[in-house]
Amino acid sequence: MLGCKPPLGEISLEHFMRAHWQRRPLLVRNAFPGFRSPVPPQRLFDLAVQDDVESRLVSSARGRWALRHGPFEAGELPLPARRDWTLLVQGVDLHLDEIHSLLGRFRFVADARLDDLMISYAVDGGGVGAHVDSYDVFLLQAHGSRRWRIGWPRSSELLADVPMKILARFEPTEEYVLEAGDMLYLPPGWAHEGTALGECMTFSVGFRAPSRHELLGAWFAECADSPPSGPDPRYSDRGTGPTRTPGRLPEPMHAVLAKWLLEWRPAPQEIARFMGRFLTEPKPNVWFQAPRRRTSPAGFSARALRSGLRVDRRSRLAYRRRDFFINGEHVPMTGKSAPLLRRLADERSLPPDALRGTSVDPELIACLRGWFDAGWIRFGPP
Repeated sequence: MLGCKPPLGEISLEHFMRAHWQRRPLLVRNAFPGFRSPVPPQRLFDLAVQDDVESRLVSSARGRWALRHGPFEAGELPLPARRDWTLLVQGVDLHLDEIHSLLGRFRFVADARLDDLMISYAVDGGGVGAHVDSYDVFLLQAHGSRRWRIGWPRSSELLADVPMKILARFEPTEEYVLEAGDMLYLPPGWAHEGTALGECMTFSVGFRAPSRHELLGAWFAECADSPPSGPDPRYSDRGTGPTRTPGRLPEPMHAVLAKWLLEWRPAPQEIARFMGRFLTEPKPNVWFQAPRRRTSPAGFSARALRSGLRVDRRSRLAYRRRDFFINGEHVPMTGKSAPLLRRLADERSLPPDALRGTSVDPELIACLRGWFDAGWIRFGPP
């Protein structure tokens, strides 16, 4: 997937990252020449009825908006002949190999930033209103036509009594009609409104942008759940006399507890390992299917040497120096295994010839076999 040309038309990747990424929008006509959606509408409808798929139905009528969350019952979705409704299916790359492969075309940004690919199916007039995203997004028109109006928001005021965050005042400065294969990039903070011109499908490639609050919330939750690495002091007020003001917070107690908070410092290694686990943690609705039969170390090594290995489309795999992180777990690696695992993380697969000569490396085989048994990696080419 790394060898695929970025879908930026005549603009070089270096120019895009320097002049547009997180700075200003970019319209790319014919970003995917001759593009045809690999997902027909019915397949998207089938995904929307599954319990492990996040989906939403947005509709509007006479200025009133409605939002429903899936999973939906079979036949519950409106008919395409009705106007003004949209089905949004999140994380389609987690469920369909062809969509996961398409997402790989955007790996010119680190996997830690790449989030998922959402598909929007809309009938004539369908849309979700003018809104602002807090992350970068590529909007690829996959089928039909959609009109996009964009502009920097002058006000953040939202419509009242609406189940979605729709801007109350939207003043677009640019307007485009996208046909199949066209793509629009929007940095964070740009207001945009898409309206289907007839039946259409739009693929939205989104990026992870954790806030400081989200990061600290996860960090302190982990610290609270982890056993102390050393002595855990407990407050004591031995020798204190009786109080005449029991409602007042004791100053000595306040001073000691404040001192503990101010002096607490995590070790750099703890932070680094938490960061890797945090950034590779799968979404809550992701689950992995283990192989039906466990293989012996010798059997696993022989099969890997014949067919190679590939990372499951749902797995998040990253590395920093000799620390590897997969699906929220930390795996330290030493020796000659580290370069091979870096290649696996970068290319999402290892051909058989890359594994030759490693069958005697017990550390690597044990690691890969454990990931295979968990359903995180699989045999075969990408």
